[in-house]
Amino acid sequence: MKDWLGIKGISIAALVAGAAATGVLLAPNLVQAADAKPIVIEAPIGAPISFADLIDQVSPAVVSVNVVTEQEVSGLADARDFLDRFRGLPGFDFDEEEEGDEDSDDPVTREGASLGSGFFISQDGYVVTNNHVIENAISIEVVINGGEELEAELIGADPDTDLAVLKVKDQSRAYPYVEFADSKSVRRGDWVVALGNPFGLDGTATAGIVSAKARDIGGNRNPYTDYLQIDAAINQGNSGGPTFDLYGRVIGVNTLIFSRTGGSVGVGFAIPAELASEVTGILRDKGKVSRGWLGVSIQNLTQDRAEALGLDSTDGAIISSVDRTSPAFKAGLESFDVVVGLNGAEIDSSTELTRRVARLLAGSTNDFEIIRNGERKTISVKVGEKPSDLQARLGTTQGVPDTESVEGTAGPLGLSLQPLDEKTRKATGLDDDEKGLVITDIARDSILHPSRSDSGLRPGHIILEVNGATIDDVASLEAELDKARRLGREQVLMSVRIGRATIFTTAPLTEDAE
Repeated sequence: MKDWLGIKGISIAALVAGAAATGVLLAPNLVQAADAKPIVIEAPIGAPISFADLIDQVSPAVVSVNVVTEQEVSGLADARDFLDRFRGLPGFDFDEEEEGDEDSDDPVTREGASLGSGFFISQDGYVVTNNHVIENAISIEVVINGGEELEAELIGADPDTDLAVLKVKDQSRAYPYVEFADSKSVRRGDWVVALGNPFGLDGTATAGIVSAKARDIGGNRNPYTDYLQIDAAINQGNSGGPTFDLYGRVIGVNTLIFSRTGGSVGVGFAIPAELASEVTGILRDKGKVSRGWLGVSIQNLTQDRAEALGLDSTDGAIISSVDRTSPAFKAGLESFDVVVGLNGAEIDSSTELTRRVARLLAGSTNDFEIIRNGERKTISVKVGEKPSDLQARLGTTQGVPDTESVEGTAGPLGLSLQPLDEKTRKATGLDDDEKGLVITDIARDSILHPSRSDSGLRPGHIILEVNGATIDDVASLEAELDKARRLGREQVLMSVRIGRATIFTTAPLTEDAE
């Protein structure tokens, strides 16, 4: 279980339709210290007796981030439930007619608040925090050391890495700031200190060690980050706050926790400094991060998948599907291609390929080294810009066709199958020229039956390809299985459509598989 650290949804007793926009006026008497430098301290040797000196020196650069948010309520009933919680309280009064018209097309909005943390990265008031802290913000306030509240504006945000950059509007002074370290040099077991605003308790400091590096926590929330795992206590409200090394340099931006209760259990995650530095630098300059887009779905090349394709190594990322409107499709990349290199550098996993492509400039031409049918080749692709509807393009495994009342033809591997019809093709988002076989049933004694296999195959799934060959009838499926057996393979790699998503699974070719 993952919890976002920002405390969100603290309701304010009002409904607001629309949002106000304010301009930014910079004071002409900006104080700029010519010799301004980031805070850096000398680290003690070995385990420190106290972290007090470090905390005293870096605390002025750490801030609380208070945000007023406005979100559209899903329905009028939700809005009334919200209002009912405050009905009768002092200072909150409304008439029934003010609640809105059920037949109105105007969106109903709810005002709330978000509390998080952040830190200055420059003397002119740039502040780093998390995107989820300032999401849907209509006003942002930064509270500096000592309790002074400063109005701030959003310079830019990047939801993909959950980073955001703010700037305080008061430009009449120079602000104390800290710098990013190179977290690649940080070792597991190194001391760290986290500062922030947990549960609204500003100026809270906790200490611990680096528990792990390059942590991939799975899911699609942030495919671009190898997190630092720390055991210094971080809680809701620590979002966007810094984790320091003993030199007072920021090695990570706190962003996630694993918790069943919402409180710290000693498993926290920080965005590593080198990624945070890169992204926040782009946000300061351009206000947004434009990522390269290839237009493929990819998976890791596991041992089973490599063996099915006759490959000796599991290095690389295998393409499971190609968006037909994408740069990859136009350049000639295909499903079952294994990407093993990009611009001369090796690719060892799907995660690495995702991050490497994201760093490519939209419109640039790049060389992808692939393995297709056992042969290496290079394909040049002019990558595009990542579309805003990417999740919709990736598809979902929901909406598997119902095949209970459908009788299929008995096929190999204990499968009952029928060719794709127009209705099923449309329901699963396949193009008119795409072919495949719909699984209508799996025999109980089949090696692929759910009780005996972890292949994940179920009735309603569609077999599109086997080892890269299109499957459009039972005979073509049997032919590919026989071909794999002649090559001495113990299993085959199947491209399977589940709902509107295409994935890979392997099927064994043992004696009892039929």
